[in-house]
Amino acid sequence: MKSIRLIEGLIQLGSGVIGYKDDHSDIDLMVCTAGVEDVEETKNQVYRTFSYNNAFIKEKRLRENVFLLIVFMENSLEFNVSIVPTDLLSVKSPLWKVVFDKTGRVTKKMELENERFNQRPVKYPVQDDVVFEFFYSAVKLDKELKRNNLIYALKMLETMRDYTLQLQARNENKKLHQFKAYETLNSSFIQKYLSTYPDQVNVEKVEAAAIILNELFIETVRKSEINMEDDDIKRILALFPFSSKSEV
Repeated sequence: MKSIRLIEGLIQLGSGVIGYKDDHSDIDLMVCTAGVEDVEETKNQVYRTFSYNNAFIKEKRLRENVFLLIVFMENSLEFNVSIVPTDLLSVKSPLWKVVFDKTGRVTKKMELENERFNQRPVKYPVQDDVVFEFFYSAVKLDKELKRNNLIYALKMLETMRDYTLQLQARNENKKLHQFKAYETLNSSFIQKYLSTYPDQVNVEKVEAAAIILNELFIETVRKSEINMEDDDIKRILALFPFSSKSEV
């Protein structure tokens, strides 16, 4: 890719910057172009570069002038290659490294964006209304259990789990952007979280799982920066369909 004339720089992203976790890790790259007018042709040339290796390539447009190529090699090695103008570069994680820079502009832009990233008071914000959204999903779950609609109820249970994970990861100051290293979370949290999966799919088991998850979520909220004395928060907690009075 360094030989492609329109490419101004290459940035490595993700765990590979500090050492790949294992042989199953993928390779994340950002390909930088000097201008927006070069993005389409650069994307086509990068596509051809990978296609020479008999790879399967899925192309996506992330937004205007930003593309993503998801590449699977014959040995299942995966590349995620974004093509973006240098002016639109941003930093969403400390795990990045400039590996090629024709002009020095890519490095300068990334260092500027990294400084902005580090100055954010909250680098990885959880959804503002996480307590309400958890509660709203719990209300839907409760209704669908009463209707014996177990598939939708399980979807809501998983949504509630996701909010709990997000909040716990932020409590532990984990990198939330594309975060997957859940095994690094607090071991007691992991143990209780895994107990929220019912061993059978029926109304009683799903409801029991929801009660455990509700307890875990409230524990996680109490350890967060969320103001538990806020009137709206207190009213929402009092309405949780799977709460006991002692939890609120």
